[in-house]
Amino acid sequence: MKAHLEEQAHTPAHSAPHPRRWTALALICAAQFMLILDVTVVNVALPALSADLDLGRTALTWVVTAYTLCFGGLMLLGGRLADALGARRVLLTGLALFTAASLACGLAQNAPVLLAGRITQGIGAALLSPAALALVTTAFHGAERAKALGAWAAIGGTGSAVGVLLGGALTEGPGWPWVFYVNVPVGLALLAALPKVLPADTTGRTTARLDVPGALLVTTATGALVYGLVQAGDSGWTSAATLLPLLGALALYGLFAAVERASSAPLMDLRMLKRRPVVAGSLLMLIATALLISFFFLGSMQLQHVYGLGAFRTGLLFLPIALTTAIGAHLGSRLVTTAGPRTCATGGLALAALGCLPLTFLTPAANPWATLLPALATASLGLGAVFVAATTTSLGLIAPHEAGLASGIVNTFHEVGGSIGIAAVSTLALTTTQPTNTGFTAAFTLCTVTAAAAALTAPFLIPQGTPRPTGGPHGMH
Repeated sequence: MKAHLEEQAHTPAHSAPHPRRWTALALICAAQFMLILDVTVVNVALPALSADLDLGRTALTWVVTAYTLCFGGLMLLGGRLADALGARRVLLTGLALFTAASLACGLAQNAPVLLAGRITQGIGAALLSPAALALVTTAFHGAERAKALGAWAAIGGTGSAVGVLLGGALTEGPGWPWVFYVNVPVGLALLAALPKVLPADTTGRTTARLDVPGALLVTTATGALVYGLVQAGDSGWTSAATLLPLLGALALYGLFAAVERASSAPLMDLRMLKRRPVVAGSLLMLIATALLISFFFLGSMQLQHVYGLGAFRTGLLFLPIALTTAIGAHLGSRLVTTAGPRTCATGGLALAALGCLPLTFLTPAANPWATLLPALATASLGLGAVFVAATTTSLGLIAPHEAGLASGIVNTFHEVGGSIGIAAVSTLALTTTQPTNTGFTAAFTLCTVTAAAAALTAPFLIPQGTPRPTGGPHGMH
């Protein structure tokens, strides 16, 4: 996922396995589970948050995007820090930061404090996640490593599913602050237990160069992009308030590229973006995440604002959608090995477009259990397969020694995709303080068109071929 690859590649094959590695894996997965949970757990609580703290549309959008933006934008830097300072040290620092920020979010009485807490949560997650994966890959070898990474990968779908259900139960029960408070006892327990089971850092404090300017530039550029998209809902697409941030984002991305080319230790090897599999996989990941997180955001707001459902019932309705995403990923993992990522991605995106299509003419009188649920469940089934195709394209169709760099780029696109998706759909759906069905129809139309356009371009974008089981190159150009 990150710059831990050198560490992974140079781990001696004969080194004795860590005696408490399976306990360590369980605890590390629990920590990662919290990070994934926090992407979706907040969605169901948004209407309650909005009412209690008097949050406008813009602030509400940032409650979700501030976390994913910092998580994704700083993840590559987190990976480099884990290499430079030691994965154990960086993981515990990230976990402590995330836990403290969760407490601050729960105690927040206004938008600035809540957003500062969400940003800090994202920074903590960006430190914790790559360090955790580095520890998993170095603590396990051979067949055990495959099992360990499989357990790690399963956390994603499960975290999303539990997030929507837990978010609904906590919001309707003790109240929205508990969406954040729930992380505090778990975080403290992990901080107490992890130091006893994690292997000691083999990397001392080094003077390795860290590309901090690059990390700040790419995060600020994406922040400006998201800000511009959000502003479009208030000021219109042609206003200076919208165009200036969007143009600023382009300029900052250009500056980031220049800094990376000039750096002796770049955060992102831009040569990887000349590789067709990496570009294809990253774009697929961006689109799939943008669509899925948008579904959670739009569905939660529509069910509670338009249909008048409570937070818990909303969470229950989303549970099948999260589960169909996991089923789609399972089916996709079989399809990519037989038919290849191109067929898997194209089929998945076409299914997402077809599933979303009925939502473009949904009326407030419709029963959400008979309309919204099957439509989003069908679309999510397709997106589950697209996630697998994205990962397989970027990692399975390139040389194994490039996998670390490629996965770092793809995972960054994964987190940033959610931020961009929510910014775009909230501009259409929440143009007023009280959302109307017309706005949601427009937002779901955008989702349908995006999925359809991606399905039409995927056959031309994704290289031909099926990945080898070893992850070696095949059909790449």
